[in-house]
Amino acid sequence: MLSFHRHVLPRVLKSRSRPLASVADTVAPTPYLIFDRYAKVLQKDRSALPNRVENSRMVDYLRDEIADRLTERMLDIKRKFNTVLDLGSGPGHFAKLLETETTQKVVMFDSSRNLLHRDPDEEFKAEVERIVGDEENLLATIPRNSQEAVVSCLSLHWVNDLPGALTQIKEVLVPDGVFLGAMFGGDTLFELRTSLQLAEVEREGGISPHVSPMTDTRDVSNLLGRAGFTLLTVDIDEIKVNYPSMWELMEDLQAMGESNAIIGRRGYVHRDTLAAASAIYREMYGGEDGTIPATFQIIYMIGWKPSPNQPKSLERGSATKSLKDIL
Repeated sequence: MLSFHRHVLPRVLKSRSRPLASVADTVAPTPYLIFDRYAKVLQKDRSALPNRVENSRMVDYLRDEIADRLTERMLDIKRKFNTVLDLGSGPGHFAKLLETETTQKVVMFDSSRNLLHRDPDEEFKAEVERIVGDEENLLATIPRNSQEAVVSCLSLHWVNDLPGALTQIKEVLVPDGVFLGAMFGGDTLFELRTSLQLAEVEREGGISPHVSPMTDTRDVSNLLGRAGFTLLTVDIDEIKVNYPSMWELMEDLQAMGESNAIIGRRGYVHRDTLAAASAIYREMYGGEDGTIPATFQIIYMIGWKPSPNQPKSLERGSATKSLKDIL
């Protein structure tokens, strides 16, 4: 688990613990409607407005760190990719880390035009193409069997139909193409979630959702398998960030474009409820140094599109030696 302080975020520690402009008209029909995708695009666009670009860059610390860890996993694959599709790329946290020795071209794909074009081409080592599109309707923009690798670094947690999105990712891959993803797990921001719920019960007599529901780590392997991926790898990591108070945490989430986008969310929260939540947060989780921690649980996943040339496990019962004899 990595832990660091908000006021020294540009110097992120490197220790490891491993184990639209409106796109509303292009969204594919889905039975799962949890998030307001149009509101999420507006939030992301707003975070990268010209007068907010500096704030946007200041909160890159979390995505930059996770992109770095995801890049390490990609480097374990001893293969050079002609093209890599960076799904939900934002300004290119992952794409900036790709070297020409491993990747010739990166296709950056995001629903937010402002975020997609926030940073100039000079900051990338590989050739860059930028596409504005919807992660929930990938096949409307990217042809089937066209990508050697698809990477998603912290974008899938805002997708309504995650099984459908994973299936579309598999479809755009060539046979034996690889998908690498990182997404927030269910324990992310549990401190903030708990504090807000307790404060609302105390002050208002009920609760409403303020933190996005997230995928449980136990479900990810099943979802990848249902989508048709093989040779699956899933592991979990945690990052703890220490903030001066709950207010700085919420400011950073807003600057990241990670504000609440749940359908039916409340338009505002009473100031006294937020003040109570801040006090509860500090009382329950505050450190001796006066800071409060925020936990981000990250699920990393790797899956391959089936191909006749892939290695396959032997059929059950085909072994010629008993494990008992070996031991």
